[in-house]
Amino acid sequence: MKDASPQTIHLADYTPFGWTVRDVHLTVKLSPRATRVVARIHFAPRGDAPAQDFFLHGEELTLLRAAIDGAEVTPEITPQGLTCPVPDGPFLWESEVEIAPADNTALEGLYMSNGMYCTQCEAEGFRKITYYPDRPDVMATFTVRIEGDEPVKLSNGNPADSGAGWAEWHDPWPKPAYLFALVAGDLRNHPGSFTTKSGKEVELNIWVRPGDEGKCAFGMEALKKSMTWDEEVYGREYDLDIFNVVAVDDFNMGAMENKGLNIFNSSCVLASPETSTDANFERIEAIIAHEYFHNWTGNRITCRDWFQLCLKEGLTVYRDSQFTSDMRSAEVKRISDVIALRARQFPEDQGPLAHPVRPESFQEINNFYTATVYEKGAEVIGMLKRLVGDEEYYKALDLYFERHDGDAATIEDWIRVFEDATGRDLSQFKRWYSQAGTPRLSVSEDFSEGTYTLTFRQTTPPTPGQPDKAPQVLPIAVGLLNPNGHEVVPTTVLEMTEAEQSFTFEGLSAKPVPSILRGFSAPVVLERDSAPEERAFLLAHDTDAFNRWESSRDLARDCLVAMVTEGAAPDTAWLDGLERVIRDDTLDPAFRALMMGGPTQSETAQVLHERGHVPDPDAIWDAHESLRQAMAERWQDLLPALAEEARVTEAYRPDAAQSGKRALGSAVLALQTRLDGGKAAEAQFASADNMTLQLSALACLVQAGRDEAALRAFHDQWQDDRLVMDKWFALQIAATTPDKAPERTAALTEHPAFDWTNPNRFRSVLGALAMHHTGFHAKDGRGYKLLADWLIKLDAKNPQTTARMCSAFQTWKRYDADRQALMKAQLERIAARPGLSPDTGEMVSRLLS
Repeated sequence: MKDASPQTIHLADYTPFGWTVRDVHLTVKLSPRATRVVARIHFAPRGDAPAQDFFLHGEELTLLRAAIDGAEVTPEITPQGLTCPVPDGPFLWESEVEIAPADNTALEGLYMSNGMYCTQCEAEGFRKITYYPDRPDVMATFTVRIEGDEPVKLSNGNPADSGAGWAEWHDPWPKPAYLFALVAGDLRNHPGSFTTKSGKEVELNIWVRPGDEGKCAFGMEALKKSMTWDEEVYGREYDLDIFNVVAVDDFNMGAMENKGLNIFNSSCVLASPETSTDANFERIEAIIAHEYFHNWTGNRITCRDWFQLCLKEGLTVYRDSQFTSDMRSAEVKRISDVIALRARQFPEDQGPLAHPVRPESFQEINNFYTATVYEKGAEVIGMLKRLVGDEEYYKALDLYFERHDGDAATIEDWIRVFEDATGRDLSQFKRWYSQAGTPRLSVSEDFSEGTYTLTFRQTTPPTPGQPDKAPQVLPIAVGLLNPNGHEVVPTTVLEMTEAEQSFTFEGLSAKPVPSILRGFSAPVVLERDSAPEERAFLLAHDTDAFNRWESSRDLARDCLVAMVTEGAAPDTAWLDGLERVIRDDTLDPAFRALMMGGPTQSETAQVLHERGHVPDPDAIWDAHESLRQAMAERWQDLLPALAEEARVTEAYRPDAAQSGKRALGSAVLALQTRLDGGKAAEAQFASADNMTLQLSALACLVQAGRDEAALRAFHDQWQDDRLVMDKWFALQIAATTPDKAPERTAALTEHPAFDWTNPNRFRSVLGALAMHHTGFHAKDGRGYKLLADWLIKLDAKNPQTTARMCSAFQTWKRYDADRQALMKAQLERIAARPGLSPDTGEMVSRLLS
């Protein structure tokens, strides 16, 4: 366990490590509770670093021996590492430590998952393997010898040699310790190959546990597509002889980009039509691409320190979003990204966990693997590309790769590359990296004698530690439509740099209807008092798919707010306009399915809060249910035709065309279930030949209360498939009514298959409760207490997962006084637990601040 009182680390205090590392040689002698790690590391003084003690990070290690240039030494050891006098010149450091992978439940460093050895070293896990300067700006080549009885032994780089009971790997590319990886166990490989654009043959493997070999084909194809795309779009070619991917059951995150040896959560790589939904396939494709793209944006160019985390993650998220847009529907992808951003990152920006894309300080870096760093970081890249244009963007990226290959870079390096490549001054744009919070953009308009003027005002509310905000650069994509619905001004990007700024359009024959923030060109909250008739007009005529969807979403928000606060009936005019879109079979079925989705209950709560109301989760649930029922009744004659249109008769493919049809079919089935009590869902469940259809039918049966037999049948069919059972657990909570959600969650924690030490299984149950808006916010506090009980229990085993799930409480101050008191009491109860981990302690203290 780490020090319970960690020090706050500040970006301003950065100093380089006082020594360079030429090379690292590790010998890892595997044993579940007595693994020996022998390290031989060549150090040399660094002339540009300030004077400092020689300090190596190390946690939960038993030091057996240490030597400098062959002479035994006795370092001073603390729980955080060791210090030792060293020579003035270059020297060889040798050490031998013992660790216990089988007892490592935190899943950081070297640990075991179902008998397989594996590692997770980002951000600071390598210090649990051996003593080392565990920081991203220390880069070295690694040679690793693995000794043990396991038939498969993998590490970074290329295979160097092997023999009975051992294998050796060499990585010729200097890397920081967080990219170190080791896997050993009884594994089977799904092989493949790829020829780079320069003619280099690369061996590809996806390694899995016995029995999972049939779930690798899609992942392999996704990998090859990623490699091709990165060559064609960014000019990046793979640089080793082999690329290995390993599926691991116990993993805190989605996947890890270790050089040449990507380690994946099993849920993010294993797929088959029978066991995976269309959403699973798309997510797997995106995550495989993301981790592969890190080979250049993260590995070849890494981050100088963990404050620069967004440098590798924001850029790589943006790249994987580009990839998915090219592989599937760009319009649907953009809308889906915005839905996720608003669901995860906007609440972060608007609450006690708000922080800049590049934080100024932290205690536990694990707590800054956030939506702000990843998703908002990607939005910043997207804005930069819109501002400079495609040609200048790729010109700057070429310079970035040329200038910083092999570097541990900073945001300043990144911005300077764009300034040098484009000649622009980006000092103001850089505020996106240093200012927290979501800007609010209001707009007014004026039309006189053919001149149309839009006046924008930007403000950013105070966030913790940042009460005052300066104006930021906002790329505002705008189009104008005439009263007949024809576009008279195509999409134009307006560059806003002031707190208030006006833009004019001349030569117009009539007052236009503006389409503002097309494609969600900046991550802001747009505030504009527009009449429902104007939104309905944009819903019918806008040429920008995002704003067409947004207009419908705005009308739905207004409708739901009125239903909650005034007892209003559903807006029939909006339903009519939406029906015209849904009937349009020239539109992408996936887009039409998104249009049918509507706001989430949490989103409605946030809108109510912003408009001065205290959100009542029960009233919000009732309004959403009434609206969905009204949709079903109004479209009851349309639904059968839509269901027939969405039917897929060809063999299953997880491509965009078929997935879009099934998404539309699932949306239709949910409404049909409200009319027929679940008859159509029962028929689909019985006949389904793929997981997408089976699971959507099961969700409808749970909602209809006709789930007992179907849940039992699903369990009996899939009880031996751990990933499908995660779906079984989660769906029961997500699809149930609020009054049953806490009790059903509690009951599922008693199920024999509930392994609370497995992050996937824990999230499938307790995470599903946290995502059930009304169930989690049960008025008597049952949901809060149940989650807190399990977080307290989990913290002693897995602080990372615990800390991240504490974010379920981040919006606690927007609710009524009784609920606030109940949530605060649970946060205080967690904070008071003796021996609370620093990860969770920091999160809870920020939530309570």
